[in-house]
Amino acid sequence: MLLTGGLKSLLPHVLRRIIRLNRLNISNTSGMAEGYKQANVVILHKSLADTFEKFCRANDGPLPLLYRSQPGDWKCPSLSSDSDIRTDCLQYRVYEHGVCTGSLKSLKEYSEQLKDMVTFYLGCSFSFEKAVQSAGIPVRNVEQKCNVSMYKTAVPCYSISPFCCNLVVTMRPIPESKLEAAVLATSELKEAHGAPIHIGDPGLLGIQDLSKPDYGDPVHLHPGDIPVFWACGVTGAEAVINCRAPLAFTHSPGCMFITDLKNNNVRSLRGVPQVHCISQDPLHFSIVSAEAAQKIMALETLIGIDPGDRGIIHLQRQGELLKACLAISHARSVLITTGFPTHFTYEPPEENDGPPGALAIAAILQTLEKEVAIATDQRAMDLNKKIIEEAVQLGILKKPIPLLSYLRESADSALKFLCDNGNSGRPSRYDHLIAIERAGMAADGNYYNARKVNIKHLVDPIDELFLAAQTIPGVTTTGVGDGGNELGMGKVKDAVKKHIKNGDVIACDVEADFTVVAGVSNWGGYAIACALYILRTCEIHDRYLRKAVGFPQLSQKMVWLSALPSVSKEEKLLKTLVRLGVRSGKTASLEMEVDGLPFYNTHSLMIEKLL
Repeated sequence: MLLTGGLKSLLPHVLRRIIRLNRLNISNTSGMAEGYKQANVVILHKSLADTFEKFCRANDGPLPLLYRSQPGDWKCPSLSSDSDIRTDCLQYRVYEHGVCTGSLKSLKEYSEQLKDMVTFYLGCSFSFEKAVQSAGIPVRNVEQKCNVSMYKTAVPCYSISPFCCNLVVTMRPIPESKLEAAVLATSELKEAHGAPIHIGDPGLLGIQDLSKPDYGDPVHLHPGDIPVFWACGVTGAEAVINCRAPLAFTHSPGCMFITDLKNNNVRSLRGVPQVHCISQDPLHFSIVSAEAAQKIMALETLIGIDPGDRGIIHLQRQGELLKACLAISHARSVLITTGFPTHFTYEPPEENDGPPGALAIAAILQTLEKEVAIATDQRAMDLNKKIIEEAVQLGILKKPIPLLSYLRESADSALKFLCDNGNSGRPSRYDHLIAIERAGMAADGNYYNARKVNIKHLVDPIDELFLAAQTIPGVTTTGVGDGGNELGMGKVKDAVKKHIKNGDVIACDVEADFTVVAGVSNWGGYAIACALYILRTCEIHDRYLRKAVGFPQLSQKMVWLSALPSVSKEEKLLKTLVRLGVRSGKTASLEMEVDGLPFYNTHSLMIEKLL
């Protein structure tokens, strides 16, 4: 028997010959024939072949199709010069009516049946290991001389009957400092599954225990390693099991077919990927193209001007808009809150900064088919109901949004509002909370407008939802503000106290995970809407969101674009607010202005620039 010492440098045709002669004492082909493509193998009856090919095309992350044979053809001339699929994998599995009935070293005894069967050769992540190592990144399973870990997930593939199954992934521990390099090294190797489909907590994929892989071996994480998951071709075996074909074959997981093709013919996704951490509990990273990230940074710069000369430049933290929108992009359900009753001597006391920005965010979330609701003060429910109805009439919203209020009835009211039965261990009703120009609680428990007037009697304690969210895994929060006294601005409260007029009194004490600071809060809402559009039209981010299964939804691009704020829509909405008695924040005037700034040539110009 041959040992594994020099296998990584052997040429593929030599390795195949050795495998054919059954002279290897190894359990997998990881690290062998470095730099050459390896392939997963699925062999099905010819009557299922066309449908399985469609299934592969619909799920080309886990099932990148390298070659499809003719019925009864045991060779694959475009992948290898001399090969026989009956003998050239280390080990095979036999499936009968969806049940694995055994493992074999050769399929020669099934030669008669194979005459009516088609072989699919599918890309494999072993193919990218050399590229990862060349980037200076350790491949732990190779270091530990074991098979890669493979796990069944709760992520459904795109079904094409009779083929339906959940995604299978491989996991490789990567040092946190090397995450971006690992994504970059693999993103262009699309025929080897391409970029990762998830970085961080395995529970987000439905994987309960990394030490118990469904296939392969457990791989030990070093201190500072992050679990990184790639789509895996063993997904094909799961599809075979679920289709219950009378007879089918696959390679045994980790026992790949080694091709003669080098990994230098790549199909590039557009753009260079970046990796950003969007949650610590559970740990979750997202991926975006550098081009999309740069556009979002440009939006952040645009809204960061300070027309009121309030000193907000000292509150700004670069990159917060990008991280906030990445977190929102991953969210399934979003709760938005707004409402700042600064004009306590008027009825209604609300200002007109906040609701337009909130509706701009809600509109894009609706169009992206996320669940969205708005929370506001109980006393302002009728007003906000009218605003939402008008927004539907104006075409800003596709349909009415649920309108909620929150009142503290007991110590666990906030948890009960956010989670079933107030159990923070259960899934939250919302993945992300957004406060935009929402009165925020100061350190003394009161709520203050910019002039240091206490307006607590007009404000319901929605801050408690943000405080409770800090204790619920998987719920992230964003605060949008322009003066430091808004909900979520607690993250920059020291700067507010130091640089903002009356900041020592009015500074909000409640933090959000992400703080978006704008010259006018509405601009922050418009920028979030535009950034979410940029992310959804970013091919790299879109692929990561859908876990490389199914198809890009770029045909929806014009629909998403139509949901963004426009000068015309925002002009009509501001006229509606004026008619409803909602006043400008700084001047209390019922004119076409927000925060004392005229709509025309100031707010209208900002909308045009953002678009």
